[in-house]
Amino acid sequence: MSLLANKTLIVTGASSGVGQALAVQLARAGASLVLNARRKEPLRQTLTDCANASAKAGHDRQHVCVAGSAGQADIANVLATEALNLGHFHGFIHAAGVLAPGPSLWELPEDDFDKVFEAGPLAAHRLIRTCVPHLLAEGQGLAVFMGSGAAQIAQPGIAAYCAAKAALEHTMRQLAAEAPALTTFVYRPGIVDTPMQTQARHSKGSGAPQLKAIFNAWKKNGELLSPEDSAAALTAILDNEPHSFHGRIATVEHGRMILAESTGVNG
Repeated sequence: MSLLANKTLIVTGASSGVGQALAVQLARAGASLVLNARRKEPLRQTLTDCANASAKAGHDRQHVCVAGSAGQADIANVLATEALNLGHFHGFIHAAGVLAPGPSLWELPEDDFDKVFEAGPLAAHRLIRTCVPHLLAEGQGLAVFMGSGAAQIAQPGIAAYCAAKAALEHTMRQLAAEAPALTTFVYRPGIVDTPMQTQARHSKGSGAPQLKAIFNAWKKNGELLSPEDSAAALTAILDNEPHSFHGRIATVEHGRMILAESTGVNG
């Protein structure tokens, strides 16, 4: 039986990309899901896809969706409440993100900068505040954060995204050190064919030329992973020995190879 069977998980960013593909695979594995994203209609489609995946796999599982930004405290509270109502609450996978590509840092509108950070590290903290006390009361649980190699670089055209991912990944390190009873790690999904790729290839601003050259080359050279392949790699981690990745960064490289990189977490 899958380790995910009969567990309830929150998945943010579930309306598209890796988050959407991951949600369907988790449903197929027997998990119950609380799905979250800002876009209501695509999120409802994911809910339908998850229900179908559960039924086809022979699982009688419930799934619910909550539209809105997990960076808003009231939405994060609803997510935790829904997960507790479903029962067997086991944790969250924070896959939401905003790119805001093209402008250099001084050109980026304040609202866009705020949206990038709200979707990333701010939502992570909201989820931690609402979920971790419940998980610690059970003495176990899961907290996974969708990271990126952008956390380690300075890339013109996605300054806020790079900074937000760096903050998000360090948030993981802090949680891993402070709550060792939980299984906490970052998953870097690789170069994946998602709406963010399209946004970058059509970006505008003084950072756009460099950004377009990189993202167009990935597309032209066939280097993009499908969301399903990237999600499958994370599902495999979650369904085997996820705690071996505690406090680490799991990275997809060269298609499907998974590497565990130590981040110097104590505890």
